[in-house]
Amino acid sequence: MVTFKDKITLNDIEKILYFGEKMEVAPEWIGKVDDCYHFLERFSSDKVIYGINTGFGPMAQWRVDDKYLTDLQYNIIRSHSTGAGEPLSDTETAAAMIARLGSILQCRSGVHPEVVHQLTAFVNLGIYPFIPQHGSVGASGDLVQLAHIALCLIGEGKVHYHGEWRPTAEVLKENGLKPITMHIREGLSITNGTSVMTGLAAINQLRAENLLDWATEAAVWMNEIASSFDDLMAKEENEPRRHEGQQVIASRMRQLAEGGSCMQKREHELYDNGHAEEKVFDHKVQAYYSLRCAPQILGPVYETLQNSRRVIEEEYNSASDNPIVDPESQNVYHGGNFHGDYISLEEDKVKIAVVRLAMTAERQLNYLFHDRINGILPPFLNLGTLGLNYGMQACQFTATSTTAECQTLAMPNYVHSIPNNNDNQDIVSMGTNTALLCKRVIENCFQVFAIQYIALAQATDCLKIADKLSPTSRRLYNEIRAIVPVFVEDTPFYDDIENVINYMKNHPLLLAENLK
Repeated sequence: MVTFKDKITLNDIEKILYFGEKMEVAPEWIGKVDDCYHFLERFSSDKVIYGINTGFGPMAQWRVDDKYLTDLQYNIIRSHSTGAGEPLSDTETAAAMIARLGSILQCRSGVHPEVVHQLTAFVNLGIYPFIPQHGSVGASGDLVQLAHIALCLIGEGKVHYHGEWRPTAEVLKENGLKPITMHIREGLSITNGTSVMTGLAAINQLRAENLLDWATEAAVWMNEIASSFDDLMAKEENEPRRHEGQQVIASRMRQLAEGGSCMQKREHELYDNGHAEEKVFDHKVQAYYSLRCAPQILGPVYETLQNSRRVIEEEYNSASDNPIVDPESQNVYHGGNFHGDYISLEEDKVKIAVVRLAMTAERQLNYLFHDRINGILPPFLNLGTLGLNYGMQACQFTATSTTAECQTLAMPNYVHSIPNNNDNQDIVSMGTNTALLCKRVIENCFQVFAIQYIALAQATDCLKIADKLSPTSRRLYNEIRAIVPVFVEDTPFYDDIENVINYMKNHPLLLAENLK
C-alpha cells in the first residue's frame, strides 16, 4: 500500500502503475482538504468568484444566478467532454488521475473530500475513464481530457473496466460507489489543470530513464566488440569536463565494463616501446565518435532527465488550478496555475534527448553492419553465405527509417501556440500534444534499441567473444539469446524485435540503484 502523507513521488507512482500497489491518502491530509472546502463555502457566500458564480473563460463577464450554480458545475463537465481520437491507455489514465489527486491534495482547490475518495477508488479498483488523446491545448490545463475524467466521476460517460468499455453508472453500482456531488466548484476544479500532460510525462520519464540505462550498457558492449581502448571512460579523462552527467555515465560505464577482457589498455598497447617504430596501426587509435564519445553524448541526456524528473514531481505536488483558494491568508487568488508550460517544455527536452539516443544507437548499428568500417565483422553480421543470405541487412532499414521519424518529431512542439477560446487563451502550451509526441519518440527508440541488442548478440557470436564480455554484457547476451537464438539462415525478425522490446521494457537495468 502506498500512503500519501505529504507528497507524491515518481517512485510512488511507479509502484501503483506497474507493481499493483494500492494507494491511500493519510486522514490528516484529507482533513486539510475538508478545511479548505469549508473555508471556501464560507468565503464564497457573498462574493463574486470566477467559476463559482460567473461563467467560464471568455464568459466570465456574465454573472450566474444563484439558482443555477450547481448546473454551472455540471455544464462545464458535459460541455467540455469533446475529445477525439484513440483513448489513453489504462496506465496513462491512472497516471492522470493520480496527478489530479495530487493537485487537489495541495488544499488550494476548495473541493469536497469526496473527490479525493472517488479518484482513489477509481485507481484502486481499476476503473479507467474514457479519455481521448486529442482535445487539449494545455493552457487552462487539459480541460477536455479532464472533463472526460470528471464525466465519469459524476457517473456519466464510459469507463474501461476489466478489459471492457462499459457505462460508468453500471460500474459504479457494481462497486458500491455513488457519483460525486457538485458542492461549490467541483466541476471547474476537476477539469482545470495540467494533470493529463503530467500523467503522460511521468510515464515518459520512467521509460526514458530505462532507455538511457540500455543506451549506457549498449555503449559498453559496443566498445567491447570493437576492442576499444578503455580510457574513453576513465575518471581522469571525464572529470576535467566538469559536467555531472558525463561523469555519472563514465562511472556507470566503468562499473558495467568491470570483469571483461575485450577492451584494451592504451598504456599496454600504444605507450610501451614495442610500437614506437610502427607507421600504420592495424587497430584504430581512437574509436568512432558514436563509441568513443558515449559519456559526452549520454551525459547531457542524463542531466536532462534529472531535471525533468524534478519538474514532473513538482507538478504532481502543485495546485494547477484557478482560482487558488488559500485558507491561511483567508483569500481567493485568480491567476494561471493551469498553464502547462513547465511540462510542455520539459517533454520537448526529453523528446529531443531520446531522439539523440536513437540517433546514437543507429550509428552504432551502422558500425556493426558495415564491414569496411568495423573491419572485423561480416557484412550485416551475416553468418551464412554472402550473396545468398542477408543477415540483418533489412533490420537496418527499420532502424534507420524509425530514427528518421524521430528526427522529424524532434521539432519542439512547445513553440506551436495557436490562440483560441475567443482569444482568451491567446498563448497556449500544447503540453499534452508534446507529451504524446514524446511518447511516440520513446516507443520508436525502443524499436531501434531492440534491433541494436539483437545485433550486439549476433556480433558477439561472429567474433566468438561471449566468454570475454563483462559479466553484465554476458548476462544480457544470454538473455537476448534466449529470445533470439543465433541465426545463419535468413529468418523473419518482426516477432523477435517485438519480443526484445517487451523484454527491455519489462526488465529495466535500474543502473542508478544497482551501481554505486
